[in-house]
Amino acid sequence: MMSSIAIPSVLLVGGSGAVGRRAALALRQLHPDLPITIGGRDLAKASRLADTLGRADAVRIDLDRVDLGLPAPARHSAIAVLMKDPTLRTLAHAQRHGIPYLAFSDFVFDIAPLVARVIHAPQAAPVLLLGHTMGGTAALAALYLVQGLRRVDSLDIAAVLDEHDAGGPAAQADISELAQGAPLPLVLQDGSFRWLPAAAAGRRFTGADGRVHQGQAYPLMDVASLAAETDARSIRVDLALRQRPAERVAELSNEVIIEVAGEQADGSAVRRRLELVHDDTYSALSAFGVAIALERLLGLVGGPPVAGGLHQPERLLDPGHVMARLQAFGVRCTAASTS
Repeated sequence: MMSSIAIPSVLLVGGSGAVGRRAALALRQLHPDLPITIGGRDLAKASRLADTLGRADAVRIDLDRVDLGLPAPARHSAIAVLMKDPTLRTLAHAQRHGIPYLAFSDFVFDIAPLVARVIHAPQAAPVLLLGHTMGGTAALAALYLVQGLRRVDSLDIAAVLDEHDAGGPAAQADISELAQGAPLPLVLQDGSFRWLPAAAAGRRFTGADGRVHQGQAYPLMDVASLAAETDARSIRVDLALRQRPAERVAELSNEVIIEVAGEQADGSAVRRRLELVHDDTYSALSAFGVAIALERLLGLVGGPPVAGGLHQPERLLDPGHVMARLQAFGVRCTAASTS
């Protein structure tokens, strides 16, 4: 593994939020010597996290400024944006300095301004779209599940979140945006991309504990990514809430259920299922995805630093490596196959 000692710090914008804090801790676990800068609006909160991490500092981020309010000279090895940046000044900063950029908080309908900016300067910096279920971990687990199949007919991802797991302010803002009339969820249905109307957006599925959940299609990036990677005929992503009595809030957990139907190399039909279960908030699993993606962007694992251009996680990350990382982080992974 490449030494991280000489690498400038990784800037986590929104780094003291629910996902950012866990991503910083996960990144520190993976790379104890990697410098980290926690960027946020609340400098005191960011500083407390930096003190906990060690080899870290904190800065106040101002999205209204071209320089983001960073002290000069500000030099970082990568920028991960874990909140909405409607100005895209964080991306412009990364492009000016030619450093990797991770866009975590964009829904599938949010990406046009970012894509346009990358098209205008395609080699300025590597830009990773990571607006996927659980920070891309679900999509990579799905690719692990379909390995060896000659054909993929359907690929369904479902995430079960605890009803008391509201996430941080950024997550709550996303939920509010959707509730106020965001575009319909994107699915791949019988070979065609469709924006599902409300009447068709629900789906029932069985969770890891055998309980049946009512899910709702969600406008995340997985559908577009996995369609390009697998040529599946049908793909969708659903989220469901697990009801839990208020007195059991301390028992928060989340799970991802991935189901695939297709054809094996010998022509036989097969159905496979993979369950990812983690005893924490959903922010934790998302944060693991951020940390795994950042170490790849920097060239700390899996090859040299990523070159300029627009990237998606399935083109950069090895599914087996991601699964091994998740299990090392304490995620329980259970697979089943029924021909």
